[in-house]
Amino acid sequence: MMLLSARNLSVRLGGVDVLQDIDIAIQANEIVTILGPNGSGKSTLLRALLGIIPLSSGRVTRAPNVRIGYVPQRLAMDRSMPMTVRRFLSLPKRVSDADAAKALEKVGMSGSAQQQMTDLSGGQFQRVLLARALLCNPQILMLDEPTQGLDQPGEAAFYRLIDEVRLDSGAAVLMVSHDLHVVMAASDRVICLNRHICCEGTPRVVSNAPEYRALFGLGTQGALALYQHMHDHNHDHHHDHAHDHSDKHDHASKETHHAG
Repeated sequence: MMLLSARNLSVRLGGVDVLQDIDIAIQANEIVTILGPNGSGKSTLLRALLGIIPLSSGRVTRAPNVRIGYVPQRLAMDRSMPMTVRRFLSLPKRVSDADAAKALEKVGMSGSAQQQMTDLSGGQFQRVLLARALLCNPQILMLDEPTQGLDQPGEAAFYRLIDEVRLDSGAAVLMVSHDLHVVMAASDRVICLNRHICCEGTPRVVSNAPEYRALFGLGTQGALALYQHMHDHNHDHHHDHAHDHSDKHDHASKETHHAG
């Protein structure tokens, strides 16, 4: 079932073409990951699909009454303004205590309703954002780099949670990601974006595409290439100590690259 699609979607912001001729379609229950360098238009694409920013051309088609849950990349909270988790969940639309409690339970935050939003850790904050997105019982969950700023265990736990939500609810997931060595295995499709769609397909197909390599480089420079490299070596019993050293070097370099 087609939930959301765009044809020839283009966006101009401040006289600059930010997105050009994007065709995208999201089916029920699939995980689609969008990746691209900084400034490639990833967040803009999500906002355009949501109708938050206007298109300069093209059109977006949504299934009738489709429910979309959105987890933004960043949400700045005024630290001087007290706001409990419970109150936050009722913005902008009031929800019942029972629904709020159920959403918090789904994301592993039971009992946190009276905590102050500003007292939450990064991972807890993202879980509360996800709980709010789940309150509409979404058919599509849109996530804009939801693990930015989390450490690797936090990222892995959050992605496991997303997968559980998808299995539990059947929602499709459209995710912008910067950390593909965690995400890739779960994605049905990967879309490589740099103002236009460079390539798309399964993780393995995209990782071998020259367009991907032109954008992200090889070996230590590309998270997807690293994922592929490690994955392939799991099945290679003949690699020698030099390979072992190379793998470790690649991984260390990736961590440095990612931290930057």
